[in-house]
Amino acid sequence: MKLRILTIFVLCCYMFLCGCGREESGASSSRTPQEGLTSSETSYQPETDSINSEEVPASLDDTEITEISTLLDNSEELETLDNANDAVDESTQPANIQEGVLSGIKIGIDPGHQQYANTDPETIAPNSTETKYKVTGGAQGVSTGIPEYVTVLDISKKLRDKLEAEGAEVYMTRETHDVDISNQERAKMMNEYGVDLMLRVHCDSAENSSKQGIALYVSQSNSIAEISREYAEIILPYVTDATGANNNGIVQNDNYTGQNWAEVPCMMIECGFVSNPSEDELLNSNGYQEMLTDGILQGIIACFDPTYVVDNME
Repeated sequence: MKLRILTIFVLCCYMFLCGCGREESGASSSRTPQEGLTSSETSYQPETDSINSEEVPASLDDTEITEISTLLDNSEELETLDNANDAVDESTQPANIQEGVLSGIKIGIDPGHQQYANTDPETIAPNSTETKYKVTGGAQGVSTGIPEYVTVLDISKKLRDKLEAEGAEVYMTRETHDVDISNQERAKMMNEYGVDLMLRVHCDSAENSSKQGIALYVSQSNSIAEISREYAEIILPYVTDATGANNNGIVQNDNYTGQNWAEVPCMMIECGFVSNPSEDELLNSNGYQEMLTDGILQGIIACFDPTYVVDNME
């Protein structure tokens, strides 16, 4: 629209100057620029004023008409391009972020494992020669038969939605099963995002089918070990209170690639044992997943808002 207005202004000036050029060879004129326009170029003509035929510019020659036509055509093309650019600018604006207790906080969620294992080796930690598989497919529920990679993605998506509802900016390492992302790559991904907390979501498995409960795992010696443990100590009670699951404590070691390569606060939550028939059923039920993710959400909020208590939850 700005280009169209500019084009009309240029045309008005052009035609006015053409008229002035012709008047220099004859009588002088006191016409205003508006009076120099033909009836087809103005939407307003004073009813009480008549325009002397001598004041109307002579007809434009073919060359002038061609020049004006070209200018109009080009202006329409430029306006179309300008409008398209405006549309692109609008589409690339950041989406509206909900206001909430976690506004300004970045949370990374890594749903553990994937559909197909990648048994190629990768180093377990920076400056280490020890290697492990890049990523495995995980365990499988003894009662439901549901693979761990499916269960943890369901849990992760519920948690993502709840975090976003509280204003957090959430990053996921995967949102589908058919991916190939190593544990090292997942940690590096969250490092690049600069998240305030990376949560690796897993389920546990054991030969003893009676084992059950929730534990949190953090690194022991890397640069974020201390803050990761502090956050884990805050989060775990909220999760076990919300679910009623056994509290299996916080485990601190350097056995896990996904934590060792993290440069941001990071922990792995083992949500329960899919090797336990009853806990497997619970972990794959919508109701229990809701309780589990409510507890994780409460714990995360408590990490970043020391004044938070559970009663604040609606």
